[in-house]
Amino acid sequence: MIRAHELTKKYGGKTAVQDLTFTVRPGTVTGFLGPNGAGKSTTLRMLLGLDAPTRGRATVNGRAYAAHPAPLTEVGALLEARAVHPGRTARAHLTALALTHGLPGRRVTEVLDLTGLSGVADRRVKGFSLGMGQRLGIASALLGDPATVILDEPVNGLDPEGVLWIRTLLKSLAAEGRTVLVSSHLMAEMALTADHLVVIGRGRLLADTTVDELVRQSGGAVVKVVTPRAADLQRALLAEHPGTAHITATAPDTLEVHGPDAPHIGRTAAAHTIPLYELTPQHPSLEQAFMTLTQDTVDYHGATA
Repeated sequence: MIRAHELTKKYGGKTAVQDLTFTVRPGTVTGFLGPNGAGKSTTLRMLLGLDAPTRGRATVNGRAYAAHPAPLTEVGALLEARAVHPGRTARAHLTALALTHGLPGRRVTEVLDLTGLSGVADRRVKGFSLGMGQRLGIASALLGDPATVILDEPVNGLDPEGVLWIRTLLKSLAAEGRTVLVSSHLMAEMALTADHLVVIGRGRLLADTTVDELVRQSGGAVVKVVTPRAADLQRALLAEHPGTAHITATAPDTLEVHGPDAPHIGRTAAAHTIPLYELTPQHPSLEQAFMTLTQDTVDYHGATA
């Protein structure tokens, strides 16, 4: 379990993280999200003891990271996949890490197999592609078979097969009861991978919730209705919900209804013997919900067409 309690980090007169409190629990994949400059990297570095907080405390499995006698077996982390001596082979890099914690050589072979690097294990890292470097970073994180895994942008540089592989891996680690914290900018991937989300903006907590709840709270739910009597249904719904129903005709037989939910629309149509060809709730994507939540914490906005 990861706990952050009132974490604050200041660099001179700039506050990168402010009073950040959250818990990452075992058995779930928790996505750690925020715009560029939100303080995600600073927070991860404080969790791993690489930066000392100005105020507050971070613990992993009940202790500060540096207090663990064998941290590699407690916490596996990927912050910078390319932080590897380029002249070493993948096997040599992992073997050196294993020796620092007395891990057997067979564990190196196991993580090479797990990450798909067995075929290039004896190649020098300087010849690795970005995706291969990511796999090596993940292999390093998993080397000690840790109960807690912290990964920063793990799918960066991976091809579609690699993205599916890491998604499956993260879910399997959580299913084993491990604590999994993943930082990513890819909202579509987080929607498929994460169970829970911690969202920050300008160093402050914006949301600590499930994916479904964040999307639901963002609002904007719409019901698409296709009926040959669109005008009649529109009049009926507006009469029942004056001032709260907002209905747009997007085609001669198609309505977009804001306000009444799909079951209510169906009952109204039945009461007026209006046939329905389609009645489809349409919810915002995680990306849309994230953009709505963080819109006031983004430092730079690109021009829109």
